[in-house]
Amino acid sequence: MTTQTARGRRRSTGPAPEPRPGVAASGDRPRDAHRNERRGRRSPFRQVTEFAAASGVGQKAGMALAATGLVLTVAVPATGPVMATSEASPAGSVSAAQPDVTAAAGAKLDFNRTAVTTQGDPDGKLKQLLGAQSAGSITRAASSGSLGAPLEAMTTVSAFGLRVSPITGGSGEFHRGQDFAAQCGTTVHAAAAGKVTFSGWHPYGGGNRVVIDHGNGLETTYNHLSSSSVKVGQQVSRGDVVAMSGTTGASTGCHLHFEVMVNGDVVDPTGWL
Repeated sequence: MTTQTARGRRRSTGPAPEPRPGVAASGDRPRDAHRNERRGRRSPFRQVTEFAAASGVGQKAGMALAATGLVLTVAVPATGPVMATSEASPAGSVSAAQPDVTAAAGAKLDFNRTAVTTQGDPDGKLKQLLGAQSAGSITRAASSGSLGAPLEAMTTVSAFGLRVSPITGGSGEFHRGQDFAAQCGTTVHAAAAGKVTFSGWHPYGGGNRVVIDHGNGLETTYNHLSSSSVKVGQQVSRGDVVAMSGTTGASTGCHLHFEVMVNGDVVDPTGWL
């Protein structure tokens, strides 16, 4: 039974209706039947970013790669050695099967230093040149650059060949070597590996002199020295300090007189330097 209120609403005068029984929510029922299935899938974006984080590429770099829409195939290297197999490699593998490398039964392996010569091994080049033939038969094109510089700074002050004598002033003097500017006491280096055959005073104008034999008729001489640091019979290597420059003998000032001799005859040093 109801009554009418002053504002027009009806108010019940009977007992209130009983509330509807609620349905207990089941905790086992998923909100979405396909939700768990979708959770098991990872988008390409997420795969790339997770790989970037795991491999150390960085999150930003991984996101940038993923943003480009590229599909990446990642191969994780094995911890053990990779062995070549004869089976065909599966598609997408990192490396294909490598062919076998074989050699004939009579193949000769030569590990001699002179057998492997490069521009970084000038002594090997010189040894190979001298081992193949006498120094007298070597062409200028072949010998060029085979000797090292006897000074750290090479400035020519008097070339090889005919010149005006700085001692007498007369013309037509034959200059047997190349003169390089050098203050007294400048270190002088061996132009190549060899054996010292002379170290002492040269009575014909060379002053203090050192001679190094490089084999097969090739020799170098260093003249007008203030002092020498090697003795006869000593083996030297390319670049070793053998003396100090000076102005001894027939000299008008501090410098290095450098000679190259082939089978006892002097030749132009520039053909070997």
